[in-house]
Amino acid sequence: MVLRQFSTSSLDALCAEEHLELLDSVDTLRLQGISHYISLPQIIVCGDQSSGKSSVLEAISGVSFPVKSNLCTRFPTELVLRKSPDIGVKVSIVPHHSRNHVERDTLLRFHEELQSFEGLPNLIENAKAAMGIFTNGKAFSNDLLRVEVSGPDRPHLTIVDLPGLIHSETKLQSAADVALVQDVVQSYMKQRRSIILAVVSAKNDFANQIVLRLAREADPSGQRTLGVITKPDTLVEGSGSELQFVSLAKNQEVSFRLGWHVLKNMDTERGTSDLSVRGEEEAEFFSQGIWEDLPRAHVGIDTLRQRLSKLLLGQIAAELPSLIHEIQSEIDKCAKRLENLGEPRATLKEQRSYLLHISQCFQTLVRSGLDGSYNTSFFESAHSENGYNKRMRAVIQNLNEDFAQHINENGHYRRISNTKGRRRTPDTQLCVTREEYLQHIEMLLRRTRGRELPGTFNPMIINDLFKEQSQPWQKIANSHVTKVWEATKTFIYAAVADVSDMATLGALLKEVVEPALSDLLKNMEARLTELLEPHQGGHTITYNHSFTEDLQKARRDIMKDRFSGVLTDFFDVPNITTSVDIYYKNNNQQEQPDQDYCGNCGNCNSYTSDSRGKFNLYMLLNSLLKSAETDMIRYAAREALDCTLAYYKVALKRFIDGVATDVVETILTKSLNQLLSPIGVHDMPDALVSRIAGESKENRDLREQLSKKLETLENGSKTCRRFVNIQGIKDPAPEPDVGYVYSGLSPVESKETTRVGKKSKGNLSTYHDVKRGLHKE
Repeated sequence: MVLRQFSTSSLDALCAEEHLELLDSVDTLRLQGISHYISLPQIIVCGDQSSGKSSVLEAISGVSFPVKSNLCTRFPTELVLRKSPDIGVKVSIVPHHSRNHVERDTLLRFHEELQSFEGLPNLIENAKAAMGIFTNGKAFSNDLLRVEVSGPDRPHLTIVDLPGLIHSETKLQSAADVALVQDVVQSYMKQRRSIILAVVSAKNDFANQIVLRLAREADPSGQRTLGVITKPDTLVEGSGSELQFVSLAKNQEVSFRLGWHVLKNMDTERGTSDLSVRGEEEAEFFSQGIWEDLPRAHVGIDTLRQRLSKLLLGQIAAELPSLIHEIQSEIDKCAKRLENLGEPRATLKEQRSYLLHISQCFQTLVRSGLDGSYNTSFFESAHSENGYNKRMRAVIQNLNEDFAQHINENGHYRRISNTKGRRRTPDTQLCVTREEYLQHIEMLLRRTRGRELPGTFNPMIINDLFKEQSQPWQKIANSHVTKVWEATKTFIYAAVADVSDMATLGALLKEVVEPALSDLLKNMEARLTELLEPHQGGHTITYNHSFTEDLQKARRDIMKDRFSGVLTDFFDVPNITTSVDIYYKNNNQQEQPDQDYCGNCGNCNSYTSDSRGKFNLYMLLNSLLKSAETDMIRYAAREALDCTLAYYKVALKRFIDGVATDVVETILTKSLNQLLSPIGVHDMPDALVSRIAGESKENRDLREQLSKKLETLENGSKTCRRFVNIQGIKDPAPEPDVGYVYSGLSPVESKETTRVGKKSKGNLSTYHDVKRGLHKE
């Protein structure tokens, strides 16, 4: 293979072994795809379509690219130049991250090594086809074509040539293509570590070229932009356009901190393609006319090659601290992901041992949660919602209390109210007065009459009334069981996630936890159904003395109300609770008692039938007897209602306790103690162990990918850290003296810079000196 020979005297000074290793390290990071996450130092070549970018790339690399006036770059091209004893060219495609797995694998297989540069044009056409350019209706692609050129006289340099910016759509370039190219160019420009090589063609007014506007948007201060003027030979000698472009080259029209450089491209229209001829013609052109006034460091391809090498090396040096910081951040993320994958588990023994460890840790958390011992960091703070949800005993206790309160308030179908009219009640309740309830019972008594005597009722009516009254129990209890189950699920998921890695978590939940939780809910619902069965399907039965006490109390309350009415009427007092000293005569007319009447004893002399009068106790007795219920059906209804309410009260207490103890406590505790227990793991089938603790192909591939990425990042970090204090690296853009435009070369390396700059003896410095802005003489 024959490459154009470069002059190596100036390149050798740039390519110290340490510098080469640093550049190789950054290039390796880029090749591994780290640039998707971290912006790496690089030089990007941007310009309007047909501005001469590809010709610049060819002159820098010494590789003849297929350059014609009617062709343009259709994809980003990364040109990697490396100094090496071996001569060679390798071409590959780096897929864009938006590609799917199939497309990505296909493009990654595109890898060729050239024996002759004559095959490069055909190879590039094959790359276009692989990217889908023109074959899939695409005129441009955001995939990257990587061309690696190595040789003993190559500079150590990496440049990305981007598609040319399009001014307007054509029949071959749609509006979507125009937008795609601009998006690709802007995405590269916005990367803060990119050095922008803005190529401006002298054939067009530079004020109308898109690249300058985009460069200003991405780099407003011009800190990392170097302008390159191409095709200066197309300007009419002595014209205003020529003077304007010379002024531009002197950094007087559009100011960039890195300045400007001028190149004369090969005349492709004449068919001139020999790179050696190009160099001679370029040197002759810049040695005459108005271009002779420019410093030699700012014209010609040889000085640009050196200038770019120093710029890239200096940019890497300047960005080392932040680059090291970002690489370390990626190392931490990568290590965390590997930690989440857990240790490799190749054998069944390793897998079962891993599950046993998870089981022990999980059961410890379960016991702590159920015992109310919240001492580990897993339970977090009680003030946080996550912390409260992990405190299982507290959650269950509170849910049980809420259930008891809710069913006490809303568990009865008919709510007895003392007020008539429309009353707001829950959907499961019907608000009625006692009179309305009695009327309802009377209707049922008439419809369910058997052989019972008047004033009595069929005992089965109590059963019917109780079933009706306890209708809401099932819905309320089911809701409570669901809430307890959901709280348990939240706790279990958090506990399993805490003790297992991400790779095992999904399999554990799917294979063990979710089936167990499903069975838990079924068991709780089944036990609840058993608890409800005696209340909904059996007959009323109780030996709880509270039933008779409540029934007697209800009867006493009724008698009390009834007798109170009689007594208040008989003694003509406002109500029975009024404490009044009164004295009555036979005619029931109230008078003030004598002075010697105490009203507190039965021995007062004044309280006699002869002196003042007497009580008609017989009349009082008859009044009390007459107050008894004479309507037999109403009496039976009253008795049935009192029995129903008394029994409901006893049954409800029994049901609440049953739900809390039999359904929640017993079933839940037993299930959690058996869930993922060490005994269960020991008896687990081998196939299930492998499915849970074994690594899937995706996880193995991910582990391998992360391990390689971590190794690459760590090696890159070590390499970058070694270069923080090396000699010979200078700031890519030191503050220039007045009238001096920074060229990337020390003034001693350029020819006669006295017209625009001051001479100095040298410009080497340590990295720390550069950061302080100090330069050694």
